[in-house]
Amino acid sequence: MANPDFSVLFNGIDAKDHNVFRDFLTEDAQFRFANHPAVVGREAIVSFLEGWFQSIAAIKHSDLTVRAGEGFALTEGVVTYTRHSGSTLAVPFANVFNMVDGKIKDYLIYVDNSTLYTEA
Repeated sequence: MANPDFSVLFNGIDAKDHNVFRDFLTEDAQFRFANHPAVVGREAIVSFLEGWFQSIAAIKHSDLTVRAGEGFALTEGVVTYTRHSGSTLAVPFANVFNMVDGKIKDYLIYVDNSTLYTEA
């Protein structure tokens, strides 16, 4: 089965739309965001994201590049976070997706957003 349209996924994330995100995951998916512990299970992941999305005012992915093959996809680009204060942090990111039947089984995010909750 072919990999999904990842632009739909990132547009959904940028809209903070949990339903779009949910639709891309297997039931037993694993999600690891930067140095946070892994979250396992589609509903647990969505719950984690609902809380995390509330911690920022907005998120925007740009300069997206996708490389995909049988059973995997890699994405990279720039993510811009908008803090509740209105200030922003733009950093490069890379994601590794292990795919099963066109859905994300493992969603691994590599980003250094360690200064997100501190004002520069």
